[in-house]
Amino acid sequence: MDILLKSATILDPNSPFHHKTVDVLIENGVIANIAKNITCPTSAKEITLTNLSISNGWFDASVSFGEPGFEDRETLEHGLQVAAKSGFTKVGLNSNCFPLIDSKSIVNFLKNKSLGTGVDILPIGSLTKQSKGTDIAELYDMQQAGAIAFYDYKKGISNATLLKIALQYTQSFNGLVMSFPQDKTITGEGIVNEGINSTQLGLKGIPALAEELQVSRDLFLLEYTGGKLHIPTISTAKSVALIKEAKAKGLQVSCSVSADHLTLTDAELKAFDANYKMSPPLRTQTDVAALINGLKEGTIDFITSDHDPIDIENKKLEFSNALNGSIGLESLFISLVEILGIDLLIEKITAAPSTIFGLEQSSIAVGSKANLSLFTTSGTGNFGVSQILSTSKNSAFIGKKTTGKVYGSYNNNLLTLA
Repeated sequence: MDILLKSATILDPNSPFHHKTVDVLIENGVIANIAKNITCPTSAKEITLTNLSISNGWFDASVSFGEPGFEDRETLEHGLQVAAKSGFTKVGLNSNCFPLIDSKSIVNFLKNKSLGTGVDILPIGSLTKQSKGTDIAELYDMQQAGAIAFYDYKKGISNATLLKIALQYTQSFNGLVMSFPQDKTITGEGIVNEGINSTQLGLKGIPALAEELQVSRDLFLLEYTGGKLHIPTISTAKSVALIKEAKAKGLQVSCSVSADHLTLTDAELKAFDANYKMSPPLRTQTDVAALINGLKEGTIDFITSDHDPIDIENKKLEFSNALNGSIGLESLFISLVEILGIDLLIEKITAAPSTIFGLEQSSIAVGSKANLSLFTTSGTGNFGVSQILSTSKNSAFIGKKTTGKVYGSYNNNLLTLA
């Protein structure tokens, strides 16, 4: 679809048009011209949007959909539409389905599902067979089929020897191992952050130690074995400090944080709303401040939505019985613009995750493939259920203040507007 984007402010540090407001002509999926004023060709559709800004297409590296296995939560087709309308042009798809992503056939299935859509699926294969933490899965075969990393989604690796072997084995093909930062022997039956709020509410707590002990162990193993390790969705101040120290030693370690853990604290638990039940749990304001500072100083590499749709039968329950998880594709951008500033936010959802996962990062320039996110930083509001595009409505951000608006995305010669 040929389009002409009128009066678009480009946000791309690698583009000669960074922070300039120009017209952008796209023909056959390629940027054909960038200039102050372009007359729309008869073959193109002119797009005029209020205070439009564009950047390289956003990459959410932690997304779950239901399909295969849990289509009632979200089908792949609908989930990809949600991602595209939310500004994302590629998603790292977690092994959070049935069957799990633990073979090249499932990786191929998922890759094929994104063909002809505006969002590229980048599967994250299970580290172990059926994510049971016992035997290493077919890592090399999955990488050859298109898996970008290996991760037993939301399951801490209790067997230290298994993680050691995985870090050693993946060095032969430059694979990336991911390890969820939670020691389940410390977590026990906890369901929320251990602290004043959990005590007052009578909810079993998960101490920050459960995360920090696992992070410390994993970093010791990485220092011993070498290789590449990514620690997803960290949530405590001490985790930031541990990873900062490891990076100073020269270890190949990266980490990410979810948007919810940058905007919400365990004070939300007073409502006993199961939408605030997630893993890792929401922490304290001190932790939130440390996470934001970790992003600004570069210790935390990128941001994800950690989008995890849960059907109403498994979410609208007593707090202790509800499943963990919150959706976040629709709210990531509008929840963080004011907190982080536009330049840092764009970096943490474009170039930064692409670098960690070894993906090519294009620039907004004539002759480049058009892979763009469309948005504005103007305007404020409150996030409501009507703004949720996902099939499942389990958002922890309902009722919160928003800044800006996402217009949609352009990728694979397809324009998707919200």
